[in-house]
Amino acid sequence: QVTLMESGGGSVQAGGSLRLSCVASGNTGDRSCMVWYRQVAGTEREFVAGIDDDGSTRYADSVKGRFTISKYNGHANVYLQMNHLKPEDTATYSCAASFSPWSWITPSCRPAPSYYGLGTEVTVSS
Repeated sequence: QVTLMESGGGSVQAGGSLRLSCVASGNTGDRSCMVWYRQVAGTEREFVAGIDDDGSTRYADSVKGRFTISKYNGHANVYLQMNHLKPEDTATYSCAASFSPWSWITPSCRPAPSYYGLGTEVTVSS
């Protein structure tokens, strides 16, 4: 089993920055893909950013140029650096991931990752 734990959320004024962290523990194998989502209560979960096993990244149009996803300390931890925050970025941010226990199998986060964290709240005030 795998557990994902997010941290780094908080309150910030518009234009400010936050860095979210997600740490995976348990049977994380050797390879991973990881994704950040966000959700506002009463709405659908929204894709924010993803990083594949080969390091390639993708972003939602709404955060391109402002947010950066990166792995750190190996393959099972991921940051989301959020700059130039806007009030519309206010949401609960959660990370998700898929892992492969074998070096010859590439983990996939599409159509959806296998494991999800509970999230951390981000509030951006105007």
